[in-house]
Amino acid sequence: MLQFILKRICVMLITAACLTFIVFFLTNLFPNLEKLAKNQGNIRMTDDAVISWLDNRGYRQNIIKKYGEWLGVLPSLKVIDDKGQVYSRCSRPSIPASDASNFCGLFQGNMGFSTVFKDEVSTIISKRLSLTAYLMMAVLCVMIPMALIVGVISGMREGSRTDRTLSTFSIATTATPEYVSGVIFIVIFASSKTGLSPFFAEWGWIDGRTIVKGSAASAMDNITFRNFALPVMALALYGMGYIARMTRASMAEVMTAQYIRTARLKGVKFSTIVFKHALRNALIAPFTVIMLQIPWLLTGVVIVETMFNYKGFGWSLVQAADNNDIQLLLGISVIAVFVVLVTQLISDIGYALLNPRIRVS
Repeated sequence: MLQFILKRICVMLITAACLTFIVFFLTNLFPNLEKLAKNQGNIRMTDDAVISWLDNRGYRQNIIKKYGEWLGVLPSLKVIDDKGQVYSRCSRPSIPASDASNFCGLFQGNMGFSTVFKDEVSTIISKRLSLTAYLMMAVLCVMIPMALIVGVISGMREGSRTDRTLSTFSIATTATPEYVSGVIFIVIFASSKTGLSPFFAEWGWIDGRTIVKGSAASAMDNITFRNFALPVMALALYGMGYIARMTRASMAEVMTAQYIRTARLKGVKFSTIVFKHALRNALIAPFTVIMLQIPWLLTGVVIVETMFNYKGFGWSLVQAADNNDIQLLLGISVIAVFVVLVTQLISDIGYALLNPRIRVS
């Protein structure tokens, strides 16, 4: 097992290096740098002024050298412009380039400085990622139990009316994107003119004008059911269907196994067969799917957080892309790659431990 983990970690490191370099290369293409120069300088800058601005800040040097500086394995270039000002990647508003460190890359724990938020990228990501973590935990707590219940019940009654109904529901939820279900939920639960809220308000069942809030902005300071329900429902509904379908297929296969038939012939109670024998084996396959939902949630929150004005990790990605904040984009990409690779490693290890038939090498 130790050898298996070490091999996986080596593959992870190589994959991470390749992916981060690809992202670094794409974000440092000239059209992106030109947009950055005009955003930070003057939108009406001439082509010569743009090139001068980029040269003075070291953006036009060799891509390999820039990548090495970003990683922190090469010293940061210090450039002196025509006015005698010194620019360096390691400089900050409070730290002049002349006093800045020579190495300030990823290996030193420095992800750069955000040109949009005017703060350290690591500080921004830690704050926004913590907000998204609360959302992801709430989604997982709702999505996983519901998906497993639907999948197990459907798999236990394969071919029955219950199976067909639950399977149709699972397919419908998977086929409905988050932004569609989000709009539907807003209309039904968060509108004072349409949906259920006008009736509930008229009958005195709710205190305010709507059942829940259509914006999750206040949840950043204080999470309540009213301000957090809609984004959680939108994300959980979309991911639930896929897990339920995988659980249903696995459960249906296990229920036709020889040892299950033997237990039935021996007169073992059906509930005992399901919970003691079938359920554990049926949940092996959905385990990997559940682990894959974590990186999906990290990227899937982009639409939902923007829709409900919840300023988390996904919202920061949108802001960085809109404003061409290269350092923030790179920092977010690093975190996304790390989460994907770590969850994949945990998935592989967990699957090998849960299924003794799998040999690790």
